[in-house]
Amino acid sequence: MSLDTILWLCGLLAEAGVVVLCIRGRLFKQMPVFCSYLVWSLFVDPLLYFLSKSFSQIYFRAYVYQLIADAVFQFAVIVELGWAVLRPIRASLPKHSILILVFLVVCTGAVIWPITASMLPDHLTPSGKFMVHVQQTVAAMRITAFLALAGLSQLLSIGWRNRELQVATGLGFFSMFSLAVSLIHSHQKVGAYYGELDRLVVASYLCSLVYWIVSFVQKEEERQEFTPQMRSFLLTVTGAARSGRVALANSGIGPSRKPGQP
Repeated sequence: MSLDTILWLCGLLAEAGVVVLCIRGRLFKQMPVFCSYLVWSLFVDPLLYFLSKSFSQIYFRAYVYQLIADAVFQFAVIVELGWAVLRPIRASLPKHSILILVFLVVCTGAVIWPITASMLPDHLTPSGKFMVHVQQTVAAMRITAFLALAGLSQLLSIGWRNRELQVATGLGFFSMFSLAVSLIHSHQKVGAYYGELDRLVVASYLCSLVYWIVSFVQKEEERQEFTPQMRSFLLTVTGAARSGRVALANSGIGPSRKPGQP
């Protein structure tokens, strides 16, 4: 049995273990997108492995579709992670606040996109470069989310035994390896330790899965309220957005009114 097969089997078993713990710990209610992503990966990974061994042409097309779906899933997971962090004050936030969060995540991706453009390998085709570019951008966004949550953990009142930070830590860990290996690939020729570095990325994802298993086995700490400073800041930001809409409506700027219409 090759090393690649061993890593693949270990990853599959670890994914199954994380899914079981998510079901047992009712994490599906708190972070349904993240849990759905793990279930989806649990079914897609064996399918791609089978296609790679038997139907190489179909495998390439399926792999492209999988990359697109993976990028969409990862974007949704980042948004969901931020929304889960806001759980203690979500009842106080105005409606559609999640759209503000989506906008912030999109802006983050827009800033990261040109930065990761300099990390693309030269030997890829234009379509290959685009797919790698998307992967690198999403990986950098996952790292940014982890660093933001870890750096603001005290203000956000989350600790290492809270599921939000545990999920972000696992995502950030293997994303750092993925981004680092992509940077190395962009400056090396195919064949020079190329496969070994790719296995390192797979091994880092396996480590993240093991970390989630160890973390999810333990009882989660109850979420604490935000610090007064952070609570005031978040309510001010969302309240300012809502006040701006109200002021705009009251000013009469918008759809034109007919003469005599109140």
